[in-house]
Amino acid sequence: GLSFSVAEGEVFGLLGPNGAGKTTTVGVLTTRVVPTSGTARVAGLDVRADAVAVCAKLAVVPQRQNLDRSLGVRDNLVFHAAYHGVGRAERNRRADELLERMGLTDRAKAVADDLSGGQAQRVMIARGLMHSPEVLFLDEPSTGLDPQARLFVHDQISGLRDEGVTVVLTTHDMDEAHKLSDRIGIVDHGRLLALDT
Repeated sequence: GLSFSVAEGEVFGLLGPNGAGKTTTVGVLTTRVVPTSGTARVAGLDVRADAVAVCAKLAVVPQRQNLDRSLGVRDNLVFHAAYHGVGRAERNRRADELLERMGLTDRAKAVADDLSGGQAQRVMIARGLMHSPEVLFLDEPSTGLDPQARLFVHDQISGLRDEGVTVVLTTHDMDEAHKLSDRIGIVDHGRLLALDT
């Protein structure tokens, strides 16, 4: 009962209460949840038939912080890029560029446990961007952040739209959905109730 499409370069918001099915939907689109019926495509590829190719074209910034606690901030970024096959010179250049963009250059050697919630969220967004994904999924991107960190994350999402990155974000915050999204799908009990600007 959930059907929608997202245009290239669009910021699309999935808005709904906790338990509405937003995270499950993102799980299907990012190949972490196997759909029991229907079809789902990301960047033109079927999430079931072409899961490996789909994963190469997307990045996920989850709700919960999942940085590698044994690595520094910069090493988290570089390792992620290496995993995705980005060459050494390019991953080092991108790591420096994204640390600068996210205001984290002075935290490059810090470990995850030494970061504030806002800093960790910015590192996770930077990590997701390291392999230049076509689609970025953000699951509740500003939950638990203080107002300043939240504003910074919002500015980064707006910047990604300007760069042509397709962004799908889940949120239960109506103001956040309104501020960031080109279009919003309202979901409850696993059903799409409305879809519009």
